[in-house]
Amino acid sequence: MSAHPFDLLTVDQLRQTGSLKWSEYRGSLGAWVAEMDFGTAPGVIAAAQETLANGLIGYAPTRLVHDMQQATAAWLDNRFVWKVDPEQVRPLNSVASALDAAIMHFSPRYRPDAPLVLLTPAYMPFISTASRFGRDSIQVAMVPTPTGWEIDWSALERALAGGALLVLVNPHNPLGKVYTREELLGIAALVEATGSRVFADEVHAPLVFDGATHIPYATVSDAAAAHSITAVAATKAFNLPGLKCAQLVLTNDVDRMVWARVGDVPEHGAANVGLAATTAAYRTGTGWLDSVISYLDESRMLLAGIISEHLPQVRYTPPQGTYLAWLDVSRLVLEPGPAQFFLKEAQVALINGSACGSGGRGFVRLNFATPHPVLGGMIHRMGAAVDGCDNKDATDPEFAQ
Repeated sequence: MSAHPFDLLTVDQLRQTGSLKWSEYRGSLGAWVAEMDFGTAPGVIAAAQETLANGLIGYAPTRLVHDMQQATAAWLDNRFVWKVDPEQVRPLNSVASALDAAIMHFSPRYRPDAPLVLLTPAYMPFISTASRFGRDSIQVAMVPTPTGWEIDWSALERALAGGALLVLVNPHNPLGKVYTREELLGIAALVEATGSRVFADEVHAPLVFDGATHIPYATVSDAAAAHSITAVAATKAFNLPGLKCAQLVLTNDVDRMVWARVGDVPEHGAANVGLAATTAAYRTGTGWLDSVISYLDESRMLLAGIISEHLPQVRYTPPQGTYLAWLDVSRLVLEPGPAQFFLKEAQVALINGSACGSGGRGFVRLNFATPHPVLGGMIHRMGAAVDGCDNKDATDPEFAQ
């Protein structure tokens, strides 16, 4: 059997791209920032290049925005059976900007200083977002079980009491959990009972593996649609974060009226190349994406075997979605911290779990969207560092080159 094209990518080639993932920690293997090593769909590159070739370097023409809105609405319907009017889809430059908009304009109306509630461990930048707006944040730690992670329902109810803005990341970053319909309905009931609102970050929604199904939060009930706003983007599934385009989906009339007054400036933040690339991704990139998901599915299971061999003290449950592995390294004594230890001793760049808030201490986040030989080399290096051995041998992806 011939090698998969992704398996032929070398560390040298990845470094030559100059991406942040591979240039920030020189000499190390990049597994920290959430981007893939597989490029993007061919039609996406062509669309971005055509935009520049046509001289569209000024403000976004209406046509470019409308194309993105139509493509997004069709994608949501085809991929998730979520029917929205294209006008409900609003352009922004990132999901982070969408959260900023939610805080400023879509908190519970009777409590404009409402706290943010985070299900932790959480995406690192979200931990500090509330403080930038003079808001409090409440961290509700997820509960580990033998088969995955569950919500602490009583803690969530206490956190929402009095009204709050719940940040619901689904699929969950960094846990890789995909919430079930029953869980989403349970969240909606608590949100309704407390007069709270939901910011649904669904940027990883297309990256879900067999055995799990992504259900858009706004589709589970009329109440959920009324009290939520949703952020989606092609940035993770199609590997486009640098092109600066995301979509805010507004699913109630009052929010749309508010956005009509305040949305003009933030909408100008979406880049022309990002608008065109997003349209192309949603319209023509499905085949490429499905092949990437198949490769990532193999990666998450391959990782389990490699960890068992080289890092038997580490606990890992393959994620249901995303390309992020949440590794429990608490049985190891790694000073001054696990990510720092593996960067210095194994030359593997990871995210320290403590950066993800409560419940993250003793964990690291590893991005496995990399060629299988490189992934194997990462875990081999980490295991050798823990054992106090030379972390390079013939199986190391750099040594082999």
